[in-house]
Amino acid sequence: MSRIVYNDGEFMDERDAFVPLMDRSFLFGDGIYEVTCVIGGRLIDNEPHLARLDRSLREIDIPNPLGADAWTGIQQELIRRNALDEGLVYLQVSRGVADRDYLSPDDLKPRVIMFTQAKSIVNGALAQSGAAILTVPDQRWARRDIKSVALLAQVMAKRAARAAGANEAWMIEDDFVTEGASSTAFIVTSENEIVTRPLSHAVLPGVTRLAVMRLVAEKGLKLVERPFSLAEAHAAREAFYTSAGSLVTPIVSIDGVKVGDGMPGPTAKALRSMYLDLALASER
Repeated sequence: MSRIVYNDGEFMDERDAFVPLMDRSFLFGDGIYEVTCVIGGRLIDNEPHLARLDRSLREIDIPNPLGADAWTGIQQELIRRNALDEGLVYLQVSRGVADRDYLSPDDLKPRVIMFTQAKSIVNGALAQSGAAILTVPDQRWARRDIKSVALLAQVMAKRAARAAGANEAWMIEDDFVTEGASSTAFIVTSENEIVTRPLSHAVLPGVTRLAVMRLVAEKGLKLVERPFSLAEAHAAREAFYTSAGSLVTPIVSIDGVKVGDGMPGPTAKALRSMYLDLALASER
């Protein structure tokens, strides 16, 4: 069966959906997207995802076409229509449709598309085996805090990681790790400090990052927000990454160098378990 998608105001079979030729997200990458995890048919951490969507839209001066309740209602209807138990809901806002020009009409109406993707998240294979990381130069634009649909640098990084037999790419700028191609980077030092880069224009404000940081605080673990170097990552006791599509994923190697003993570390495993407990107890 084909999926039911949401295409600019209508639910329809994905085979009947289309993007207009003059859509600015297609021509210029002029749009914003979000992805929310679904477990047990419920949206996980959806409110901060919608808040980040709103912020990203404001940063590039696209009016948010829907309120939080309307966004959530469409997401839940897509989950229902596609009988999605576990996976993701993707939503994208384009500035709109107009003849190709760098400047668009001031009264352009934003265009919305949304769809679901089935995916094994709770029992994802990498949660058990751990992930291999390849590092690549960070070649993205300067406003990485905006969740733009322009993802060519991330696509190139993911392709390089796959070609090297790795599962994710970490991006390096001035010898420091910025973040993953689709994730937030963490290390655990020999002093048991959990380290992640502070928020700035250099990194996306990860929703799962925030949830994990709250868990770290609740458990009385030591969290330090600072840049960390590639050398520190290679020497770390543990490393892991977070994202909506993978939750907390332990890392077993970086550039072929074992992290710790080369096995998923106890801190990453504990945080993943705690996050799942929280998600499964959620009412949404």
